[in-house]
Amino acid sequence: MRILVLRALGLGDLMAAVPALRALRAAFPQTEITLAAPEWLRDAVERIEAVDRLLPTEELGRIDFERPDLAVNLHGKGPQSVERLLATRPRHVITYKGWAGDWPAELHEMARWCHLLQRNGIRCDPDDFRLRPLGPRTNQVVIHPGASTGARRWPVERYEAVALALRDVVVTAGPGEYDLARHVSPDPVNGSLAELMDLIATARLVICGDTGVAHVATAYGTPSVLLFGPVSPDIWGPRRGPHRVLWHGETGDTFADEPDPGLLKITVEEVLDAVGGVLCEQSESVSSEPATSA
Repeated sequence: MRILVLRALGLGDLMAAVPALRALRAAFPQTEITLAAPEWLRDAVERIEAVDRLLPTEELGRIDFERPDLAVNLHGKGPQSVERLLATRPRHVITYKGWAGDWPAELHEMARWCHLLQRNGIRCDPDDFRLRPLGPRTNQVVIHPGASTGARRWPVERYEAVALALRDVVVTAGPGEYDLARHVSPDPVNGSLAELMDLIATARLVICGDTGVAHVATAYGTPSVLLFGPVSPDIWGPRRGPHRVLWHGETGDTFADEPDPGLLKITVEEVLDAVGGVLCEQSESVSSEPATSA
């Protein structure tokens, strides 16, 4: 038996699909699971420990796969994603149908895909999203000013003000974001996806918007301060963990070129207050640990 899963999106989207991918692995332990997703996500896919093979596939591009026994659409509600999967001529398909009554828009993104599997008889835990820890935490505070759209990009001058107020700050840049990150730090980190994930996994704190970096921090249990604008954190925010989410309760166009008005309402002072709260919680957690004798 062969299973084909479509999730040809970004890093945050992949992290949000971790519970569903693991549920498929648990339900079909001896079956080959192929994930159709972009090649640049390979290192992240390997860390999920639920997929046998990555099939390089661009968003809504042709899927180079023939006759899977089961095709699972974790990409969207269609119709384009459904059509792409049907073109592989699967024996069975699991997907949302696309009409309003079949799309649980109110559910958190992780719970949404678990809901799809569960109604098809596959048990799924939306809280099964953690990645394997990589080692002890450093004192580094990671600031990631980029985002995939302008609507989710808090102004760089505000990130710069936050960076100047903190110690041991490392600024990261995603693909095409190096010049943007240089407005915050003269020497931002612009390494591979593996290096970025390693940095986030061991950081003391992460500060960023609603981005893939935020989802990586959640997956590794790294404390974070997350800035939300056009999309509600009830849908895309961290489900649990040492996180502070700043959101002014407004939604908007997530694909707009300019920062969302709600995102702009978040001030530097709010972010620094949230940072202080998270760091205090960390200190209290360490101080409350029982002492060990030699």
